[in-house]
Amino acid sequence: MISRRAFMLGLAAAVATYPVSGAFGSWPEERTLYAYNVHTNESLEITYFSQGSYDTAALEKINYLLRCHYTNEVHPMDTGVLDLLCDVKERLGSSGPVEVISAYRSQEYNDILRAQSRSVARNSFHLQGLAIDFKVSGVHQKSVAHVAKSFFAGGVGMYRDFVHIDVGPVRYW
Repeated sequence: MISRRAFMLGLAAAVATYPVSGAFGSWPEERTLYAYNVHTNESLEITYFSQGSYDTAALEKINYLLRCHYTNEVHPMDTGVLDLLCDVKERLGSSGPVEVISAYRSQEYNDILRAQSRSVARNSFHLQGLAIDFKVSGVHQKSVAHVAKSFFAGGVGMYRDFVHIDVGPVRYW
């Protein structure tokens, strides 16, 4: 008979290697990110999920695009926030790239932003690769935020020039 501990470890391993449908709806056959980094003037259109799994090489290219532009530090982005970003863009029917304002942030850059604005969190989800600030060309921020909220998948903040999404607790501002 299998022990409870062995069962739970096996279940955790299975969940970690297989994408789970949930807040983002049913899984498409492929997920393609089309993004433009406004600080580095770099863009990328790449399929990072297909045939039931994430493509590690594609994710590395995405992580590079979404690096901290201030320090050039690269950090893995959470696939949940990438999936949410793609779902928001798809639901909006946008064919152009999402314009990324900020994704991963180094601690150094986050501290600089905190000194400039009280709206920057000390323990920002950007520091962990769990958040993205972006805009969708031709779509008003209110519409983008409304669609992002409809997924009930994390935090959504609407700012004058962009929308923030993260895969932390569900909350809005």
